[in-house]
This record gives sequence, C-alpha cells and structure tokens, in this order.
Amino acid sequence: MPKLKVLLVDDDPVFVEIMKVRLEANNCEICSAVNGQKGVEKVESDSPDIVFLDILMPVLDGMSALEIIRNKHKKLPVFMLTSFSTENRKEEAKRAGATGFIVKDGNIKEEIESILKKIKKDD
Repeated sequence: MPKLKVLLVDDDPVFVEIMKVRLEANNCEICSAVNGQKGVEKVESDSPDIVFLDILMPVLDGMSALEIIRNKHKKLPVFMLTSFSTENRKEEAKRAGATGFIVKDGNIKEEIESILKKIKKDD
C-alpha cells in the first residue's frame, strides 16, 4: 500500500517532531511547514493527501491558510490543530471548510490514528 502523504503545518518544533514519529509509525510520508504561508505553498508543491494545520501561527494563521487552501482544493482533508479549544473556534473552523478539529492533548495519538485509517480506507 502506498504511503499516505501528510502535510503537518505547525510552528512548534517539538510538536512537529512528536507528530512525525507518530505519523511515520502509521506508514505516512511527512512534509512540514512552520507557518500558514509555507503550508499553503507546500499544498501546491507537494500535493499532500491530508493536512494537519495549527490555528495559531506567525506570518499567516491557520484559519487564513485554510481559506486559501479551500479556494483551490475543496476536497483535500484539512484538520485544524489547537491547544486552546472553544466551541466558537470549532464552529469557525467548520464554517471555513475544515474537515475536523483536533485538540493537542493526551488523546491526540488515537484521534490521529483513527483519522488516518479513515483516509486510507476512502482512498
């Protein structure tokens, strides 16, 4: 089975490294970006199968990056990441076209694995 190409957009290098290990353990090829602008560029250059996009980042925040991505890539699964979850933020992400919303907490490993299984099954 071909590897799932995952774009991870987050400005926290420790979180990115932890996620890379988890994603690689799930047979994924990882590319990453440190801000929303670089993430948008990577969507165009790397054609990922799925994007995990942090909301709070420098240069271009995740919500703005999501809007740009959605203009060209309506069906690309984009899951928003945040350390600070509120119902308003979830609703805003949903309205902007996010596929889902993930809170960076202790349960993220299982949540990511569940998402990857679903994406692989839908391929």
